[in-house]
Amino acid sequence: MRTFVRSAKRGTGPNYRKSGEIRSCPLLALLARDNRLVKYLRPGGLLLLAAVLLPGADSFRFVLLGDRTGETQPGIYARVWQEVARENPAFVVSVGDTIPGLRDDKAESEWMDAERVIAPYSAFLLYLAPGNHDVWSPWSESLFRKYSGHALHYSFDYMQAHFTILDNSRSDQFSPGELTFLEADLQAHAAQPLKFIVSHRPSWLVDVIMNQSDFALHRIAKKYGVQYVIAGHVHEMLHADLDGVSYTSLPSAGGGLRATKKYEDGWFFGYTVVEAGAKSAEFQVKELKAPYGSGRVSELKAWGKSGLVIATAEPERVSH
Repeated sequence: MRTFVRSAKRGTGPNYRKSGEIRSCPLLALLARDNRLVKYLRPGGLLLLAAVLLPGADSFRFVLLGDRTGETQPGIYARVWQEVARENPAFVVSVGDTIPGLRDDKAESEWMDAERVIAPYSAFLLYLAPGNHDVWSPWSESLFRKYSGHALHYSFDYMQAHFTILDNSRSDQFSPGELTFLEADLQAHAAQPLKFIVSHRPSWLVDVIMNQSDFALHRIAKKYGVQYVIAGHVHEMLHADLDGVSYTSLPSAGGGLRATKKYEDGWFFGYTVVEAGAKSAEFQVKELKAPYGSGRVSELKAWGKSGLVIATAEPERVSH
């Protein structure tokens, strides 16, 4: 059976590239197959060669997922993965709430249930943030570590991008220790030109909505050139830019829709495709297709602090 541990540890090192990109260039494919040739390249030489030979060699695609649980809606998460697989991402990052949780006696069986749902998609790397439905007790924390293959906070590099995963599973705010970890991690990876911070709860939400920039997370993000801050928890698609930092609350990937339940208010099931470039990224927010949605696709700039602000979202066209 596929486990989160195996998926989280494959290809997590810096500058890992998809095999399809290597196959697209005959010379690189030859180098990849023949260790006798590779050994003559200095460390990092194959990647430097790739940057020269491959157009867009500093770009890659990944997917962001919102909450699976929290008034879980049957069938949604499985459908999300079906559509995500068609995007062929290098990896997937989830903001957490992977299991229903909140009960120690059921937690491990719920992790096993989640594994079964995504077992057909074991080819895709999966990085999990801890949500409040995932971690609420010492036992649930140990299970998160076991099934995610990571500590409650951690980080990883992928090519030119750095991702810091933070833990606010048991608090609405980031603890002093969490902020200390964040700053030390960003300082250690300051050379990476593209930076993302991911957590479950949008602990920054009130400050960002009120356009208040004097809070600890934002000060650290600005200091180290973080471009994107991502969270979930509220199951609502929201977005705001503050002093050059982009803050995004992701739509639900299975957790219940609340309030008006209207698409234009940010209430829908979907996922977000990110095309990462050298120093910035382009986001496509994708609503699930029928019967769970209308398949509308929008850019990040179409969303604001209370929902859709630019009516440009249209159903995605399917090519035949």
